[in-house]
Amino acid sequence: MNDLVIMKDQQAVTSSLQVAKTFEKNHRDVLRAIDNLEIGSAKLRSQMFAEGTYTNRGKEYPMYYMNRDGFTLLAMGFTGDKALQFKLQYIEAFNSMEKQVKLPTSPREIARLALQANEETNQRLDSVEGDVKDLKENQVIPNPEYSALSRRVNQRVSEVAHSYGHITKKQRGELFKDINGGVKKIANVSARSMLRKKDYQMVMDFINDWEPSTATKTIIRQTSLRLDKEPA
Repeated sequence: MNDLVIMKDQQAVTSSLQVAKTFEKNHRDVLRAIDNLEIGSAKLRSQMFAEGTYTNRGKEYPMYYMNRDGFTLLAMGFTGDKALQFKLQYIEAFNSMEKQVKLPTSPREIARLALQANEETNQRLDSVEGDVKDLKENQVIPNPEYSALSRRVNQRVSEVAHSYGHITKKQRGELFKDINGGVKKIANVSARSMLRKKDYQMVMDFINDWEPSTATKTIIRQTSLRLDKEPA
């Protein structure tokens, strides 16, 4: 995009060669389109278009340089989705080049732009710092801490299971379902593997204090009652 517009005589311009290349047209057709433009006066035409030449294989050929107004007038005749994309690219290129041309001259304007640049820099820094903080806070828990949590879950389930005496594999599964559901709920994750590093201590405290919910206790008791009633 930087090649679309150049500086010539302190003005942002493009060339008929570049337009032909970008819009995938024959250069002679672009020259013909420029010559056929109905512009009110020679003076107005000279303000938009300037004749030039380029060399190809040792020979000189005619071309045109054009400013934003000249390009806009010429490109009005180019249609289609692809042409629209090229037009937008040119507009962006003209805007970018013209911003570079319009340098401040007065001390007040220079100071204003310096303050503006400083503010923009501070805003970018704040944004970067925010992104870094967010990245750190949402970092997935490392393997050592994850393994420690998993071991503590197993230990806590065993401690609670011991209070029931002998329990089946299915009943133990209900306990694991209960504690893992609580872990995911307080950490606001859909899977234990998605736990964030910042939540490690909170999750560990939850595991240490965990007791099965009333629903889980009821399921375990009902299962035990059914087992007791079954014939030996």
